[in-house]
Amino acid sequence: MVDRASAVEAAIEAELRLLAPEVRASPELLGRLLHPEFTEFGVSGTRWDRASIITALARSANRTGRPIMTSGMRGVQLADDLVHLTFDTDINGRLAHRSSLWRRHEGEWLLWFHQGTPFSEDGPPRD
Repeated sequence: MVDRASAVEAAIEAELRLLAPEVRASPELLGRLLHPEFTEFGVSGTRWDRASIITALARSANRTGRPIMTSGMRGVQLADDLVHLTFDTDINGRLAHRSSLWRRHEGEWLLWFHQGTPFSEDGPPRD
């Protein structure tokens, strides 16, 4: 049995690495954090697979080095090899609710699924 607190901590640490500008700009570093079966439903509505998101992020990485701001990050371990994280991001004023599923694969926590949903501060109250 895996220590649930350490599994959530490991997934949060990996998520924060994934959001770092230097990681997003590097196909090699991105690839180390993405599961071979990675899928994302992006804020834009685009469905991404592993290869397409690596290419897109490396091309459009935040060249200013400005970090992505996160808030409210929390997680729960759903199974020995699966952690669910939720949090909000602010990328240059673009706000999104985020949901990530991290799976242990060959001893490493890798991002298996991600979804981003845009929101505005003027929207309906949050639960």
